[in-house]
Amino acid sequence: MTHQKALYSRGYVPHIKRIVQSLTLSSCLTLTLGCSAVGKPNTFTFVPDFPPNFKYELKAIYLPAKGETCSLPGGRNFQVSFNKPNMEYEATAEIELYRTVSDCPMALNLVELKVIGVFGPERSDSSYDFASFAVRPELLERHMGTFSDDGTGEFFGECQWAFRTVGPKRYLIKLLTCKKMDAQGNVAKRRPFTAYTLSQLLGKTVRLKIKLAEQEKPAFGDTWVKVPDGWKRCMGKAFEDQDAFCFGNYKDFSTFRMVDERICTIYPGCTENKDETP
Repeated sequence: MTHQKALYSRGYVPHIKRIVQSLTLSSCLTLTLGCSAVGKPNTFTFVPDFPPNFKYELKAIYLPAKGETCSLPGGRNFQVSFNKPNMEYEATAEIELYRTVSDCPMALNLVELKVIGVFGPERSDSSYDFASFAVRPELLERHMGTFSDDGTGEFFGECQWAFRTVGPKRYLIKLLTCKKMDAQGNVAKRRPFTAYTLSQLLGKTVRLKIKLAEQEKPAFGDTWVKVPDGWKRCMGKAFEDQDAFCFGNYKDFSTFRMVDERICTIYPGCTENKDETP
């Protein structure tokens, strides 16, 4: 008690009081700023709806916001990437609509999506195509994507595998192409695409729904022949012939090798495991 009274008598209370008031004010300012940032949404969420063995990479591209005269050094845009090979994979992506870079207010302008299909165990056993959606301050209504009552906007695509053989052992690889599709299943010639305004996207979810075409096809014409169980690979001039066009010879076929090392004569209905090439 004596020591506590000494503290009072030496004027410590006003000093301590000022410290407490200062800390309280600082905390209040921090809380206010934090609440302001949290209370003002600045993001939307991208969600893929893909077939099995599909994944995505995403690139969000920003330009100076409307009305701003600033620019980044070199006049370049600003990009934020998701799911690059050296990154941890994120099943969904939360994307900011506005960012400030080098003191320049930026707004989201484009989201570019790499749609990746995987057909084998190795990293090279994959192929990809692109989809995208534009983001603008304003759009004509006929160009704007729409959202359901639950805040979800969807756009659609159909991807198809095309197969070919490569290398002296004729390994079968696959190439992916993706086309825009409407909600009724009509497939267009261009890649999957839509557009939204910045205000539309605030706090919403955008889903890209990809359907895989039921039938695969040869990547090049006059190289495979259709048979009841699938396709047979034309021999060409010889097994070493890398192009191996049929050129009217629909009787001489070659084996080919799957990425799992099975040796087959028919794709995709391969049931054999031949040990040698012709």
